[in-house]
Amino acid sequence: MVFSSLLATVNEIQAELLSSPMAATIVFLAVLLGGVGIWFGLLKRPVYEAMLVSFALLLTVMGKWGSVLAYIDDAMSTNLLYTMVAFVAMSILMSKTKVIDGCIAIILSLLGRIPGGAGYVSVIAAAFMGALSGSGPGNIMATGAITIPAMKKTGFPPELAGNIASNASYMGNMIPPSTNVLLALGILQGIYQARGMEITQGQFWLVLWGISIWFILQRMIMVFIFCRRYKVKPIPKEELPRFGESLKKNWKGLLLPVVILLPFLLEFLFSDKIALRLGAAGAKSFSSSLLLFIPGVTAMFIWLITKNKKAVTPNKMAKMFADGVKSIAPAIGVCIIGYMLGGLFDDLNLSEGIKAFVESVNFGQNPVFGRLGMAIFVSLFTCFLGMVVPGSALVKMIGLPLVAALEVVGVDPLLAAAMLPCICGVMCGITPPLGLGVYAGMTLSGAEFGKTVKNNMWWVAAQFVLQVVVLMGWLPIIGMPNFGY
Repeated sequence: MVFSSLLATVNEIQAELLSSPMAATIVFLAVLLGGVGIWFGLLKRPVYEAMLVSFALLLTVMGKWGSVLAYIDDAMSTNLLYTMVAFVAMSILMSKTKVIDGCIAIILSLLGRIPGGAGYVSVIAAAFMGALSGSGPGNIMATGAITIPAMKKTGFPPELAGNIASNASYMGNMIPPSTNVLLALGILQGIYQARGMEITQGQFWLVLWGISIWFILQRMIMVFIFCRRYKVKPIPKEELPRFGESLKKNWKGLLLPVVILLPFLLEFLFSDKIALRLGAAGAKSFSSSLLLFIPGVTAMFIWLITKNKKAVTPNKMAKMFADGVKSIAPAIGVCIIGYMLGGLFDDLNLSEGIKAFVESVNFGQNPVFGRLGMAIFVSLFTCFLGMVVPGSALVKMIGLPLVAALEVVGVDPLLAAAMLPCICGVMCGITPPLGLGVYAGMTLSGAEFGKTVKNNMWWVAAQFVLQVVVLMGWLPIIGMPNFGY
């Protein structure tokens, strides 16, 4: 009798929660972040355990255990998990066969005299790659496979090398033509059309590039500061490889960036023809499969140019990959559970609760807050949600009310919409526990999770501050009609 009464009470609470999206959203976020904080922060258990415990608690509180297999199936179906595995396997092969050493030698011969030269290369390479692919994890894996070992070779701590690559790579979410950018453009076009105005894709992209320049510069400054902090020194002149000698000896290895980046460049250049040939859905699938195709082609190229073919026999390659399983398993586990949490989030339709909350906030009529208050609130709110909700989902869920709220306090809707890929897409990739960028960089660099997260908080803080500065109109942006907006 007591058990039946208790069960009935639990069912009533669950029904009440599910009938109120805002209440359900608050409970979801509180349980998730509270569980991770206690299990990981206080008990010092691995983060994948903390997320799994939080997921189990949420299933219990929300009464969703009956759907757990569907969440697992959806999480295991995402291509990004297999992309991470493929790129890590490729990086292991490059490292063990010493092919990567040739690329590093050439980078060092050019930039070894500059303290932290490899870090600046990582930022520029990731920004360039981001303009082609728009995929944060794919960007990290493609460019980081070369730049992270180069950074470690020149004295960067593993956690810093991984964070430089991940934070630079996730700029791909705010540099055209990423999915987040297209979603933001759709929101702005809807606003403009309702007012009898027009905005072209070219005009919108120009503003996005103008914003991106400041964030690229911010990351370059961060590299400089951390190089001073960790006392990253230039390589002594007598230890520097000579450029001509390095190029002659390792020119085949220099083709690796071409093999990796060329398919992305071709997809970017011929995207219209691909979409015309395959349709929108086919073009999207083609782009996703490209991330799986490239590591395989690169692995074949590595095998071809490896001088010691005895080092790449099937047995030895199998052992290479087996030895690397321990380094990637925790990161993959976190990603899988993160996608399971995302599936539960969608199933509960919590986006309505978040949307209702954002629409209820009106700092424009509050003289205490105004524009600065709204800029800080929006940046904090999206940073908080980015811990558990993917960036593209955030743009779709709350992009329109965020632009409307920012416009009320004097932010130009063009600037507000152009910042959506930044405050949603970039933040979601660099804020644990869902931050896929953090785990991808950590996996490639071999860094400890605790040290990686501690260092990453400085990058998140810098991202947050610059977001507020841009939203306040304190920086000139290419493409904006006037300074101060």
